[in-house]
Amino acid sequence: MSFDSFSFALFFAIVLLLHRLPISWRLRKLNLLVASYLFYMAWSPPFVVLLWISTLVDWFIGRWLSKTESQPIRNLLLAASLIVNLGMLSYFKYANFILDNFISLAAMVGIAYQPRELDIVLPVGISFFTFQTLSYTFDIYRRKDKLCQSFLDYALFVTFFPQLVAGPIVRSTSFLPQCIEPKRANVSQMTWGLTLMVVGLFQKVCVADNLLAPITESVYDATGRSPDVWSAWVSTLAFSGQIYCDFAGYSTCAIGAALCLGFAIPDNFRFPYAASGFSDFWRRWHISLSSWLRDYLYISLGGNRKGSTRTSVNLMATMLIGGLWHGASWNFVIWGGLHGVYLSAERFIKWLAPELNRTTAILLRLPVIALTFVLTCFAWVYFRAPELVDALSIHKAMLCLPAPDATEMVNPARGMLAIAVVGSMLIWQFALRNTTYEHFMAKMPLAIRCLMIGAMMFAISISTGENRAFIYFQF
Repeated sequence: MSFDSFSFALFFAIVLLLHRLPISWRLRKLNLLVASYLFYMAWSPPFVVLLWISTLVDWFIGRWLSKTESQPIRNLLLAASLIVNLGMLSYFKYANFILDNFISLAAMVGIAYQPRELDIVLPVGISFFTFQTLSYTFDIYRRKDKLCQSFLDYALFVTFFPQLVAGPIVRSTSFLPQCIEPKRANVSQMTWGLTLMVVGLFQKVCVADNLLAPITESVYDATGRSPDVWSAWVSTLAFSGQIYCDFAGYSTCAIGAALCLGFAIPDNFRFPYAASGFSDFWRRWHISLSSWLRDYLYISLGGNRKGSTRTSVNLMATMLIGGLWHGASWNFVIWGGLHGVYLSAERFIKWLAPELNRTTAILLRLPVIALTFVLTCFAWVYFRAPELVDALSIHKAMLCLPAPDATEMVNPARGMLAIAVVGSMLIWQFALRNTTYEHFMAKMPLAIRCLMIGAMMFAISISTGENRAFIYFQF
């Protein structure tokens, strides 16, 4: 039941209607919880059991953590939460990856090991809801959050359907306080929430799916063929725009749907392609994941408190794990590793040149933004390419070292379309880099705002391209 489907439109209309009935707040929350389970079961009913396990385990462990002062027992309880949540995640997401690599290692030493295929199906959203429940346990363990007294509120926090399957990853400290008092969106919240849903669907359906995805696929899905320089760069530019509009589109829809129900969930993107450097990029891209990795992994490893060498090691470890979180493939590990190198190099450059004055920094902003975007695109190759050999072939072409049999896979007209769309995206992200959608739209005259939203709705309604799943559903 994807946001861009008619079934979701009907489902959401019914949920909104029930949520606005003159019934008790507890009953309305129960309606939302049931709706969230139905929403998840629409993908694969049996996997709702995993949601229940994650919910129950961290609920009871959180209660035990709040009652005991014994540090050894607290450590054991935290370990139990990690084993259950990461154990489920590891089995469903990484078992095949681990087995395949074990078979390859065995073959390298002359052992022909051919076990039965595991045939494991990845439950949708498991990477998101396991991290969400773990954040609650970590915060109780660190005494940064109070114990939730209502199981209904906690279960709703874990399963709240707008962000359940692809984020943003919501913290208990921001969501649970909203469950105390009755929530019903006012006219302003409802209007802005529906506007965000239209904007998100426009990004996904019109830009990502209809304009950019076919250009990306013409190169990245043509396995066994080598692209020329033009095709490699243009398809990678197209993917940079596609993944942003696809994932930011989902997050925007999720934030809008939650707001229509009276709930506020945090922004997940803040114009990341206008970032001046990679620390800035990760403050703007997939903010809920990057902040989770920072707070619960990077800081736990020591952060930047143990010298420059240890800081670089911690950054690299965090980004490698962040890459692996996205998928069970060495391509994702390399993608994360590249960003670890970028972040470490950035810290080293800042250490070498701390005397850069404000004027020089302003003059360098545009070149730094451009370099950040180009290097981000370079890393996206590993994120999108189906196999390592495909990524290397595309990289060689991007470095003007195409294979002898390289062919033009993107015709000039489609290539110019990709450049125009992504170029326009870069311009408006730079123009809005220090503001928000809400502030920008609030300053816009009402007539122009209505015209723009109407145009987006019309574009969505006439879109005829292939219906593609949101990219982050696979994670």
